[in-house]
Amino acid sequence: MARFSPFTSLFSWLPEKLLPCGQPASPTPPPGLSSDDRPKAIAWGARVSSDFKRKVVAIAARLDMNPNHLMAIMAFETGRSFDPAVTNQTGSGATGLIQFMPATAIALGTTTTELARMDAIAQLDYVEKYLAPYSGRMKDLPSAYMAVLFPRAVDKAADYVLFRKGSKAYKLNRGLDIDGNGLVTKAEAATKVLALLVEGKRPGLIG
Repeated sequence: MARFSPFTSLFSWLPEKLLPCGQPASPTPPPGLSSDDRPKAIAWGARVSSDFKRKVVAIAARLDMNPNHLMAIMAFETGRSFDPAVTNQTGSGATGLIQFMPATAIALGTTTTELARMDAIAQLDYVEKYLAPYSGRMKDLPSAYMAVLFPRAVDKAADYVLFRKGSKAYKLNRGLDIDGNGLVTKAEAATKVLALLVEGKRPGLIG
């Protein structure tokens, strides 16, 4: 979500070691649509429209990041729904594709109420606007997700500590403390998002 305070769900981060998954054979394009016009297959692509996929691919290219990583982040932040109006259940006010916090929305020139009224394709403009300062730095999934969860950790090592026991942030994200040592590291925070990247490349979800 757009903020550096913990907002929406929890996050787990491990350095990515995934190999590209095989993609299903591309179907014959409909009449009037060439293979060059079809959006490329990306993780979770079967859950969104072709226009949404095209825009994600274009945004990722401009931000010098992997479109599969952006899709995995949005899948995690929205509970796999890609619903631009989804709100965080903890009462933080976080809303939308990357769970924009109210203050973050205002900084971007909008509000969470306005974001919730947008369709997903329109809201992607604000996703790009939020991520733009990290362009070229989101080289792996953990770093890309840190831009959403905890921006100061974008360029940090995997063992960088995000939350410590005793803090409100730790309380909200204690489920990410995999080894139970009272600390949540960047690597631990990446685990669940990384799992959704793998899931989103499965047949029936990649597209």
